[in-house]
Amino acid sequence: MSETLKPKLIVFDLDYTLWPFWVDTHVTPPFSKKNGKIYDKQNREIKPYPEVPEVLSDLHTKGFELAIASRTSEIEGANQLVKLFGWDKYFKFKEIYPGCKIKHFSKFCQASGYKHEEMLFFDDETRNIRDLSEKGVTCILVPGEGTSKKLVDHGLDQFAKKKAGN
Repeated sequence: MSETLKPKLIVFDLDYTLWPFWVDTHVTPPFSKKNGKIYDKQNREIKPYPEVPEVLSDLHTKGFELAIASRTSEIEGANQLVKLFGWDKYFKFKEIYPGCKIKHFSKFCQASGYKHEEMLFFDDETRNIRDLSEKGVTCILVPGEGTSKKLVDHGLDQFAKKKAGN
């Protein structure tokens, strides 16, 4: 695939995109790591969707720049989980705070110098998909099973088709 048909930035939501819960309501921070497993304050084990660690590693290895856009009010807990999962090394940009995702993406544009049209976004909420599609971002709605290799490949294909059509 030609470089011009690849996104310059791939952005992921967190809740119900990289992990199967809302960090501000379904789990209880602070989180801890024991014997390689992550637990919340209630001692419940916390896991991402099964293919997410490999997906992030693969994209990073292939040289893609990655970012997080999350509108959670549990900023500290979300950041703590990203760190405990060992994902900090993958994400060049993180915008984690309540509010419209258009603001998150404006900050990505400022920080990276990239345009909305150069970004690929994965999120489980249609309102975010709609808002950012209108800005020119290629958006992929994440189903109930979360982010998978197949879904990311589909997103990369959609991005390339959109760019080739322009």
